[in-house]
Amino acid sequence: MTGLLDKYATATVPRYTSYPPAPHLRAGFPAATYRDWLSRLDPARSLSLYLHVPFCRQLCWYCGCNMKLASRYEPVAAYVEALIAEIALIAGILPGRFAVSHLHFGGGTPTALEPDDLARVMENIRDRFDILPDAERAIESDPRTLTDAMIATLGALRFNRASFGIQEFDPKVQAAINRIQPFEMVARAVEGLRGAGIPNINFDLIYGLPHQTVDSLARTIAACLTLKPDRIALFGYAHVPWMAKKQRLIDEAALPRAAERAAQAASAASAITAAGYLAIGLDHFALPGDSLAKAAIAGTLRRNFQGYTDDAAETLIGLGATSIGRLPQGYVQNIAEPGAWARAVGDGVLPIGKGRAFAGDDRIRGYVIERLMCDGFVDLASAGTRFGQPADWYADALPLLEEMAQDGLLVLDDARLRMTELGWPLVRVAASAFDLYRRHSAARHSVAI
Repeated sequence: MTGLLDKYATATVPRYTSYPPAPHLRAGFPAATYRDWLSRLDPARSLSLYLHVPFCRQLCWYCGCNMKLASRYEPVAAYVEALIAEIALIAGILPGRFAVSHLHFGGGTPTALEPDDLARVMENIRDRFDILPDAERAIESDPRTLTDAMIATLGALRFNRASFGIQEFDPKVQAAINRIQPFEMVARAVEGLRGAGIPNINFDLIYGLPHQTVDSLARTIAACLTLKPDRIALFGYAHVPWMAKKQRLIDEAALPRAAERAAQAASAASAITAAGYLAIGLDHFALPGDSLAKAAIAGTLRRNFQGYTDDAAETLIGLGATSIGRLPQGYVQNIAEPGAWARAVGDGVLPIGKGRAFAGDDRIRGYVIERLMCDGFVDLASAGTRFGQPADWYADALPLLEEMAQDGLLVLDDARLRMTELGWPLVRVAASAFDLYRRHSAARHSVAI
């Protein structure tokens, strides 16, 4: 495997949470086009909402998210008012009252809001949308700043899933990424949330962090398993200091190399599956009774900007600064800078910063990439028939696919493509064979493993 790691694992490829990938959304996308897309949605079909809260109360050096350090609450309070105004703006454009099947608060740290402000946002959503009784209501949180009052509010608002960024419990690693978070702190937060009636808990772990080893990550996983989270996401640390400037505070010399990263990922995955979790896609794990595991078994697993999901809605509306939405016609992304985003909303203008309409063969390539990332296999001929493409539509992908097949990483049987067990960790590289945008772009991405 060492030779293959040298050959493929250091390739920089998108995470493929969308196609076209987010770096290829175009600046200056017309707000009028987004307005038209919204007005054409079918009220008979449910949609999903993603609300982005870019504020955190503490700075984590490894984080690549769009976030602001909230040393005072005044900017956060002003953001809440703009978020409520954007909810009203979007609802006023939609051609009817829509049902919501998934509701996700991400960040940043959404629980950096005051409990009353979170309740106000939820009230405004309920005033303009119908949240389905079985809808997933998910929120990301930080156990370092999660209060008892917020836990009680989450329970009262009937959230049914909460996510924590664990990353690593080793003190040396925590110090190197500026996230001091003892196990006992996380355990108290989990106990509090479950006591408030929030049944589903997700943990995020990261491999490839500075000073991290196979053994330190194994100890972290063993500790996490005692808390019995319903889902575990195991991400490779993406060191992109040219994009996330806070990562420049991390000592690059302390970062594990490709072979060490691969060993950490493999060892961690083995420990998690040995504990009874099902491997979901590339980097998620879930207990057999979890909805994500059921979707994977049923072949209905999807992939969006939150990672793997069981959300079947065709439309995802993003709210808040920098949030990304997906509609049947393409992608839109809100203005990233909270002040500029809020000013646009205040002027009654859809705060779009970037976007891209689907064109050419975007849909078939996006479909194939998603199925490969979710299922590990795809029938290229059937995909062509589904999207009305000629039988040889994927000819440009063959050179890389055939090379990976020769290396034992995938099997290409006529038009049926399947990743092997050896090749599965490199599925993003295989997916990149279908990515026309990557070939003609200087955009930089994280390494494959």
